[in-house]
Amino acid sequence: MQQRYWVIGGTYADCEFGALEPGTEVVSGPFNDELRARTEWQRLTFRDKAEATTRFTIAAEPAPVWQ
Repeated sequence: MQQRYWVIGGTYADCEFGALEPGTEVVSGPFNDELRARTEWQRLTFRDKAEATTRFTIAAEPAPVWQ
């Protein structure tokens, strides 16, 4: 199994990005390559409009050690 990628984020309570507003959490994936994850990140980030308190990031899940 190879490395997998996830897009995670949502709308935060304020611009310090300390806590997500309940019900706005988004987890998308897994994606088998970084390009597909970046495409999804871009779709989520810019789908409505750029909001100051909405943020998404790409998280990489490491490949298992036993490969």
